Amino acid sequence: MRNLGTGIGWRPEIAEAVESMPGIDWVEAVAENICPGHLPESLVRLRERGVTVVPHGVSLGLGGAERPAEGKLADLAARAEALGSPLVTEHIAFVRAGGALTASPLLEAGHLLPVPRTRDALDVLCENIRIAQDALPVPLAVENIAALICWPGEEMTEGQFLYDLVDRTGVRLLIDVANLHTNHVNRGEDPAGALDELPVEAIAYVHVAGGFERDGVWHDSHAHAVPPAVLDVLADLASRVRPSGVLLERDENFPEPAELERELLAIRETVEKAAAPRGAAALAKADGGTPTAVVAPEEAGTDTGPARQRLALAQAALLSALVAGTPVPEGFDRTRLAVQARALAGKRADVVAKVAPELPEILTEAYRKAFLAYAHGHPMTDGYRRDALDFAEHLLFEGRLLDPAVRRALSDWWLERSGPVPLSQRPAARLVRATRRVLLRR
Repeated sequence: MRNLGTGIGWRPEIAEAVESMPGIDWVEAVAENICPGHLPESLVRLRERGVTVVPHGVSLGLGGAERPAEGKLADLAARAEALGSPLVTEHIAFVRAGGALTASPLLEAGHLLPVPRTRDALDVLCENIRIAQDALPVPLAVENIAALICWPGEEMTEGQFLYDLVDRTGVRLLIDVANLHTNHVNRGEDPAGALDELPVEAIAYVHVAGGFERDGVWHDSHAHAVPPAVLDVLADLASRVRPSGVLLERDENFPEPAELERELLAIRETVEKAAAPRGAAALAKADGGTPTAVVAPEEAGTDTGPARQRLALAQAALLSALVAGTPVPEGFDRTRLAVQARALAGKRADVVAKVAPELPEILTEAYRKAFLAYAHGHPMTDGYRRDALDFAEHLLFEGRLLDPAVRRALSDWWLERSGPVPLSQRPAARLVRATRRVLLRR
């Protein structure tokens, strides 16, 4: 694993600033936002300067009960090859549930949700990671996530879970110290205890990000400055092993470039100051010691079918409670689930507003209230673009728009995007469109 150095999450909103920042050794780009055949010019220029670009996936759902989709794996592989990346990263999380394994509708979370730290979940995760490793052209690293909720009946700590995962698959780890801090506040888990149990020699690189606390809950927003508490966790990690790379994540509410540069400097100084002899020893172990264990033949042939079935039912019940209003599964904290459900609905509203910015322009201040009311009884089933269309269709066909001008504007927007692209000019298709316009404007 090459030494990455200090990096920042590349986002279109700060692309120009990132290109001009001093001391940027590498960047990380959200994989789903990159088209291999049409790379953003900013990333092309960075690559030409020798800046490493790592694709960071958010939708694979390696912790879900289903096996990873071949198409999603192929897309992630294509992005790694187009960017000449030394590795790709994803999350230890599930993002959808239901479907064939449960004979129920497939539901999308639109967010990274925690997997239970159980033997069933570990068996499934290990097999999913091995499938992904076989499909990718470069090594895979997986990230610990932040969570508001705890699964009942967990059998391992986070450190034990990650240690066994690495031992059984040889996968690398992307450790997010902000997520360790989040889980400390929200779930009472000691970051130092987690680091004590981690195989630190398997760490590929480290994420650092900001958030905020409200009513005793830490929100991992990626939209606020990195707090001292997160830098303290980074210092603890750096005292154990010198990370190959450290990256600042910021997804929205971007400050001036000078402020981002100050945060990057604080991260560099934290790592440098914390470096200690035992960190050097751990790095030596990672570079020249015993390699991480590979998959044992008997594990590779383990039948995960029953474990997948049990995990599928548990994840579907939880996600349905969060996004469809079904009863809370036994053992979960109802208050925390309500907080998580509101957070998921709020994130859906925010992302749909970015994916389809015309909707808040058309609906103005009524957009958010209308979308949250819609989200309460209409789970997302096929991504945010489909969600935007379904929301508009709901408003139009439920007769919830009293202003004729708003209804006309939303109807035109929906008609332009809900049919085939480009719009068919065949007489039958034109007749259908005309009929829909008449029905919508009644």
